[in-house]
Amino acid sequence: MTGETPQLSVVQRLRKSPFYDATVRWGVRTFTVYNHMLMPTCFESTEADYWKLVTGTTLWDVAAERQVEIIGKDAFRLVRLLTPCNLSEIAVGQCKYAPVVDHNGGMINDPLITRLDDDRFWISLADSDVLLWAKGVALGMRLDVEIFEPDVSPLALQGPQSRAVASSLFGDWIGTLGFFRVRETELDGIPLVVARSGWSKQGGFEFYLLDGRRGEELWERVMHAGKPFGIAPAAPSTIERVESGLLSYGSDMTLDNNPLEIGLQKLCDLDQEFDFIGKSALREIRRAGVRQKLVGLTMGEQRLPGNQHWWPVLDTGDAVLGKVTSAVYSPRLQRYIGFAIIETGHAVPGKTVRVVSPHGEFPGLVGPASFETPPAHARRGSEKIS
Repeated sequence: MTGETPQLSVVQRLRKSPFYDATVRWGVRTFTVYNHMLMPTCFESTEADYWKLVTGTTLWDVAAERQVEIIGKDAFRLVRLLTPCNLSEIAVGQCKYAPVVDHNGGMINDPLITRLDDDRFWISLADSDVLLWAKGVALGMRLDVEIFEPDVSPLALQGPQSRAVASSLFGDWIGTLGFFRVRETELDGIPLVVARSGWSKQGGFEFYLLDGRRGEELWERVMHAGKPFGIAPAAPSTIERVESGLLSYGSDMTLDNNPLEIGLQKLCDLDQEFDFIGKSALREIRRAGVRQKLVGLTMGEQRLPGNQHWWPVLDTGDAVLGKVTSAVYSPRLQRYIGFAIIETGHAVPGKTVRVVSPHGEFPGLVGPASFETPPAHARRGSEKIS
């Protein structure tokens, strides 16, 4: 045993995005597998990529954020069946962050749902198989819809300088695009849907490529436009998303969790008239009260890498209260922070718990599942972790 970090072998059978060859040219170091597709996770280092995001602008290959397209007479009805979010007034050209749940209220996915036309929707996926779930629901309900994965591949432009870069590409109109709004357009003949969205709170856009043959062309066009603004290739930042309170499906929630216990209750209208899947189960959970909650944890000043496993959370004795789902070192806070799902009675701000990790045991301070950070230029150090 050498103790070296395991590597992922890239072979022909692994599905690659339209931007794959471009990311390799631009120095991608690591990939993960997401929605059955390779997705970049690091270019220079975890921390270096993070600083590029929060101080400038970065370009991410997030084509693995696959789309489920639903069209047809019953498309709106099917989309509403899939989520406790009240979509009754979603407009054409609007996106909504909406949990998808099963009949027990368990989380299947936490996608963006976009209405492209009266009877045409995209479900923009986190890492789980909603395509098959939607097909099953439509078949069981005998709905008049078509459900498929379209040739659509998102490319994310994120960071404080992203608006300047996007304006240089598309013109001033993009600065007036509302949050979670989309517009169909083109860039030098490349067909796109542009959305003001992205998996960070640094501001940005997602360019949904509608022709996978032109992926490298789009990547290079955006990188060229971003050069005066210091653009860099990167990937979704675990550090920034934990600081910002953004959850990751498969890490911070699974099918065993419901949206009420992971802080998504504001997205669930359990009193709406429409009878969505899981409505009775979620109403019963609300009535009885959740038995566990997702919280934020501050775990000292140690500089440690992120967790590869869920870590036990204990009380001051040896009773297991729950688990740490995500943990990262925040360079801006100079603290080790993360999320945990713990018993409701212990999910009290200011409570101290014990975290047991491969790096040793340390205390965790319970707080909100988002973290206040100073300006990006503050407290910037030269040390890096990967």
